Amino acid sequence: MSERRLLASIHDVGPRFESEVDQLADRLAGLLGGPRFAMLVVPDHWGEAPLSQSPAFAARLRGWADQGVEMFVHGWFHKDLAAHTGLAALKARHMTASEGEFLGLDQAEAARRMADGRALIEDIIGRPVAGFIAPAWLYGEGARAALAGSGFTLAEDHMRVWQPASGTVLARGPVITWASRSRNRQLSSRFFAGVARYALHPLPIVRIAVHPGDVHVPALVRSIDKTFGAFTGRRRAGRYADLLAPAAPPVKAGL
Repeated sequence: MSERRLLASIHDVGPRFESEVDQLADRLAGLLGGPRFAMLVVPDHWGEAPLSQSPAFAARLRGWADQGVEMFVHGWFHKDLAAHTGLAALKARHMTASEGEFLGLDQAEAARRMADGRALIEDIIGRPVAGFIAPAWLYGEGARAALAGSGFTLAEDHMRVWQPASGTVLARGPVITWASRSRNRQLSSRFFAGVARYALHPLPIVRIAVHPGDVHVPALVRSIDKTFGAFTGRRRAGRYADLLAPAAPPVKAGL
């Protein structure tokens, strides 16, 4: 795939953030010219919003999938209850606020949650999911081992998109995202987005991710709009599945 693409996603999709997800879906559809984005679905956010008990929201998910929105399994609870040490403790403390569910799971538990999430979401949308993306993009050793044998086609972290079974990397580069939970994080994420609007243009694939909390901070919404505007004029909004398309064979000289 030689064409430059933009991949967009809405994280933390579920009944807990129904209003926010609606706003983000409408906004991204307007910015991208249609439902050309992915949704990362949480089956039971923090154990307080089970998708299985929200038939109305499940119907919305099915409708979005029917329109072409890609659906990823995004953990199960999203909440991280593990006790961490070493590097994992630093990631849990500084990269997320108790949201890295798959950072401390062993392989068996990670595999169980992946399989359960996949079964639930695929039953709702009536088609295969696009892949698995861990909450906060954080994977521990157990999660990585489970993912390799999970059968998921695609996975993503902060710096890459890859095929879990083979480890083949399909896209590299930092994902542009925003943090709303503190003033300092809002400022730093807006600063990074501003730099990325210029610095990431050489990349063949640019990824942008938004979260429900973004809609409550007008400055973040403005930054999101500017960032999408900076890329949509130069590249087409695509699908994660496009990364799996085989590259066109080279044209021989003289043909």
